[in-house]
Amino acid sequence: MIGTPTVKRRVVAMLYEALLLIAVEALAVFIYIFVTGNRQDPAYRAGLMVFLFLVTAAYFVHAWSGSGFTLAMKTWRIKLVKVGHAKVPFRNAAIRYLLAWGWFAPALVVGALLDLHRVKEWALVLILGLLAWALTAFLDKDRQFLHDRIAGTRLIALPKVGKKK
Repeated sequence: MIGTPTVKRRVVAMLYEALLLIAVEALAVFIYIFVTGNRQDPAYRAGLMVFLFLVTAAYFVHAWSGSGFTLAMKTWRIKLVKVGHAKVPFRNAAIRYLLAWGWFAPALVVGALLDLHRVKEWALVLILGLLAWALTAFLDKDRQFLHDRIAGTRLIALPKVGKKK
């Protein structure tokens, strides 16, 4: 039977995903710096943020609407599906990406409103925001995160592949 992966398993997969994403984003920063000549004007810094947002979107939306998983999700045997569809439609994958910013966006807004400057303060706000979003899975009968429920997608646990004798 295919069920929902545990919240712990999904969070560990997300931590692994963050490590992989660092490499993707580092390459994107290198390309952006090369193309822009490493200009440091505010418009170029804002452009870098937009570029990174779009690169990250391309990474996730392509993976989710293609195979249904990223490398980290495949490693942890977690797949994104949309019931009744062979593959997650591009639209649902894009909506899920935008809604998944719920993990970070509220904390970033709170930190900006409180005019935080210390790393410890930011870390606390981000940790509280992450915990709050993770708790949304416990409000759902199927233990799906809020962004999956709204996007019409769900995460499933794939079975272990048996060893060949």
